[in-house]
Amino acid sequence: MATSLLEMAAALREALAGFDPALVSGHDAVAVVEELAATEKACAAARARAAVRAAACGGHQRRGFVDASDWLARSAGSSVGQARAAIATASAVEACPATKAALAAGALSLAQAEIITRAVAECPGTEDEMLALAARSSLSTLKDESRRRRLAAVDPADLHRRQLRAREVRHWRDEMGMVRLAAALPPEVGVALVNRLDAETDRIRRAARREASTEPRVAHAADALAAMLRGQATNRATSADLVVVCDLQAYRRGHAHEGEVCHIVGGGPLPVGEARRLGDDAFLKAVLHDGVRIETVAHFGRHLTAELRTALELGPPPDLDGVRCVEEGCDRRYGLEWDHVDPRANGGPTSYNNLQARCWPHHRAKTDRDRAAGLLGGQPGRPPPRPPP
Repeated sequence: MATSLLEMAAALREALAGFDPALVSGHDAVAVVEELAATEKACAAARARAAVRAAACGGHQRRGFVDASDWLARSAGSSVGQARAAIATASAVEACPATKAALAAGALSLAQAEIITRAVAECPGTEDEMLALAARSSLSTLKDESRRRRLAAVDPADLHRRQLRAREVRHWRDEMGMVRLAAALPPEVGVALVNRLDAETDRIRRAARREASTEPRVAHAADALAAMLRGQATNRATSADLVVVCDLQAYRRGHAHEGEVCHIVGGGPLPVGEARRLGDDAFLKAVLHDGVRIETVAHFGRHLTAELRTALELGPPPDLDGVRCVEEGCDRRYGLEWDHVDPRANGGPTSYNNLQARCWPHHRAKTDRDRAAGLLGGQPGRPPPRPPP
């Protein structure tokens, strides 16, 4: 079997070497990309499984390598860390039969399989749900769901103690002389910082668009951070830096019972006591579960009331863990704009049920579709040109 597999692999490489994309149609190119993507995933999985077997038999040592990860990294042209993760994942899937089968068939990447096996190890019984999510969502969404499930399985007080012990900030100089930063902050600090940074980045980016700037968002984020450190960032915030969602009874009691949830939007679980301590912070917004019913918040102006904005920024229930672009396959959480599903020009209300978050490119595409459908009033036509996001 090994001989025939080696022969087929060699034949495939020969065919790929002779492939000329210019000789296929656009439709066929799409099919080639999708088929090769599945083949690449299947090949990576088979390679990792073979590496596990080779390592168990000491095959890497006969190649002159003490560590199997070093040998695989050299063979695959990857980092040692990537090779080590591949070997660990190929070993872990043995305990997850459905994930192992999907990985071998090329339906999953090693990265997806790693996330699923970790979630199953810490939250038994979740394999089928995670596989279904992997089939219809991006890697980022799968990571978010895996993290959410794993954090929910940990006692919030213990988790918070571990987060505080793990906090750190590091900085160094790169080859260009640039100062680079890396930080790990507990959610009540990190989420507030990131939210304020994103808001300032969006403000700078809007101004840059008006000047037809083509700089990427990351450059504007650097400008935003510098403005914050200099105390020059705008103070005209449209939302709180930190939003905590907590069961009302748990908040009053000071601790949660079974089934009562307290978490930071975009940041995960939080002890109720910590949520109450944060209540003295002017930049915190607390949302209690039996407060205003968000379904009843609606008005027909364009302006979003503070109450409505709070409801929208919680994200969809039951998770209430922040918003991301609603377009399928798009996971952007930054640079979002509130879009009227039924356009304002068509009489659509500014209400909870008629507003969806879209990133700028998808908001623009939705506006184009509405215009083509005659929902924006006037004569359908092209919108004025705007610079890319």
